[in-house]
Amino acid sequence: MKLIQYDIPEPRGPLPGIQEPISIRQWQGINTYDPYSISDSHLTDMSNMTNDDYPALSVRAGYSVLGTFGTKVLGLMVWKGTQLHGVFNDGTWRRWNGSTWDTLASGLNTSARWHWTNYQGNLDDVNLIASNGVDPVKRYDGSTVQNLSGAPTGGNYITTYSNRLWLAVGKELHACALDQPGQWSLFEGTDEDSYAKDMESTAGENINMLSGGLYRLTIGMPSSVHLLFGNVPSDFNVRKVTEDEGVANNSAVVTQEGTMRFMHTNGIYEYAASANPDKSFSEIIKTFYSGINSDSTAGTDGEKLYFTLGTGRTLVYDNFLTAWSMLDIPRPEQYALVGKQLYIGDTNGRVLKMNDTTTDAGTPVSWYFITKPFTNPVMSQRQRWLKLWLYAEIPVGTTINIYLSTTKDGNDFNLVHTVSGSGAKVERIIIPVRSVVLENTVRVKISGTGPAKIHELVRQVRQLSLF
Repeated sequence: MKLIQYDIPEPRGPLPGIQEPISIRQWQGINTYDPYSISDSHLTDMSNMTNDDYPALSVRAGYSVLGTFGTKVLGLMVWKGTQLHGVFNDGTWRRWNGSTWDTLASGLNTSARWHWTNYQGNLDDVNLIASNGVDPVKRYDGSTVQNLSGAPTGGNYITTYSNRLWLAVGKELHACALDQPGQWSLFEGTDEDSYAKDMESTAGENINMLSGGLYRLTIGMPSSVHLLFGNVPSDFNVRKVTEDEGVANNSAVVTQEGTMRFMHTNGIYEYAASANPDKSFSEIIKTFYSGINSDSTAGTDGEKLYFTLGTGRTLVYDNFLTAWSMLDIPRPEQYALVGKQLYIGDTNGRVLKMNDTTTDAGTPVSWYFITKPFTNPVMSQRQRWLKLWLYAEIPVGTTINIYLSTTKDGNDFNLVHTVSGSGAKVERIIIPVRSVVLENTVRVKISGTGPAKIHELVRQVRQLSLF
């Protein structure tokens, strides 16, 4: 009998085109440039996620409510850096005593925003001095609120510079006499005189911002920025900085470590020393510029900068990481920092103590983030999706939903997986890719309610033929 011999086939190698897993472990915030061209670590949109645990992405902390009066907070002020005050649209000025609110004044205007500073001069103690352009300028001396005698009628945007209080009345710039907050009409030709000047601009606009510093007074208008230098009336001189951009309003300005940032309808600008205002630091989120208007506000928690758009969304800039994130919180009308604690006065009449808890006054924080559209390095090269997975910390009580989309932008996401938190330290979540297995473009949206920390998103694909 003749034996039949068969050839033993050569063992096959791995399928051609299978790529090494691509990992994202450093989350670098929002980028609104062309989504195909940005790095994998940037996001096209996000809500209530922060880089506080960088390089991980984590859900922001929540807030508690200190009190609610009327339907809008018109002023949130701090005396001597330690005592929080609020003015509300029920016409009251109140002081937080650590457990309740004491009413210090009533019958105030119910719509005008308040602006404030701390100043002593020849007063017995440092006073909290505030203006709104409608009511008489007010001062708080540690116990009572009273009118600041002698202050110009209609004065607003109160600030301090060169041992004087400064106010604006329309186009007019006013300063009190040296160390005399009650004397605004002393004109005797001495260094101690009061000061007044009519500010001119090619657009004929009124002053809408004053900010005093160690060496200069910054004067803002809707379409221009000016500086005043000098220390005595005979030496005061004004220089126009720019007429290409101005200030949205006095509340849309924030200063951190000597650098001013201000919001204008065509951008968020950085302004320091003698350089012209520059918006290059915010160009990465320029899609959101259109949301800036006269209702916009700005603030800081001492580390990060907050810029609230007229739409109600709040952009957050981390100066150390040079990264942007987005918060969706009750719309801030006012910001105040007491020590290292940030407070917000919102458009619902509430004063919020931020980063105080894991929930928003008992409600779990809702959040999401959206990746860029993932493609092959050559966009026209076809691909096959093999695996997609996530490493995250998801506490018990948190639920996350995972969506996929096959378009560059828009909200056409399809839910592919839901996960409830197990409380494990870090867990791997396999994301089904059956619905996108042969797609050249895939975006990932992950949303949830409750605390979570995202460590890594990993994808693995097989590159197919070029066309």
